[in-house]
Amino acid sequence: MSLGQHLLELRKRLFWAAAGIAVGTVIGWFLSDFVWDSLREPIYAIVEAQNRNAQLNYPDITSAFDLKLKISFYVGLIVSSPVWLYQIFAFLTPGLTRKEKQYTFGFLFTAIPLFLAGCAAGWYVLPNVVGLMTSFAPKEDAALIVAQNYLDFVLKLMIAIGVAFVLPVFIVLLNLAGVISAASIIKSWRVAILVIVLFTAIATPAADVVSMFLLAIPMVVLYFAAYGIAFLHDRRAARRARALDQELAL
Repeated sequence: MSLGQHLLELRKRLFWAAAGIAVGTVIGWFLSDFVWDSLREPIYAIVEAQNRNAQLNYPDITSAFDLKLKISFYVGLIVSSPVWLYQIFAFLTPGLTRKEKQYTFGFLFTAIPLFLAGCAAGWYVLPNVVGLMTSFAPKEDAALIVAQNYLDFVLKLMIAIGVAFVLPVFIVLLNLAGVISAASIIKSWRVAILVIVLFTAIATPAADVVSMFLLAIPMVVLYFAAYGIAFLHDRRAARRARALDQELAL
């Protein structure tokens, strides 16, 4: 394909991706009230647990409308993800080798479920985090939380934990690319576990130790699973190298 044909193909893929997101955003508009009711549950828990007035605040006239649009857009991104992911693949895969296609598809079909699982784990620990952060306010004061800031906080927490769940996939990719070896991965297992425990302790700062371990255990399992895949790859690569040396020796 010429450069002009590539640009036309890119425009076509961008159009269908944008159309999918637009339709998803419309669907998200009708789901936004349900989503927002679910996200505000930790605020209700503050009222019961801390016996204080806790409310979400809309400081500007357009704040509620802007928030509804924002929730609709994020829901639309999730709902339309099969559409725009397919458009990305349809544009990229013609220029990839067979092996590169395998790596790309393997990465995405592994990373996406892990990211969603991490977001679900973030949702699980969210009430503990919100409860602890608001508990620092004096008992006699109300917790008036700006709705936009609260939504941003929830999204950042869930995305951070989602990305943490995907990191083992990046470790495997670095191993497949020859950047790191399985031996170096397992050599750093103590440091990795320490970092995981510290991360989960920060993500679950409440006194609920069970939540911390429920978050840390799958991350540790994923780390060792990444080592297992890297070990099998390194052993297969070493076997191929020995076979090649024997052929050259003959």
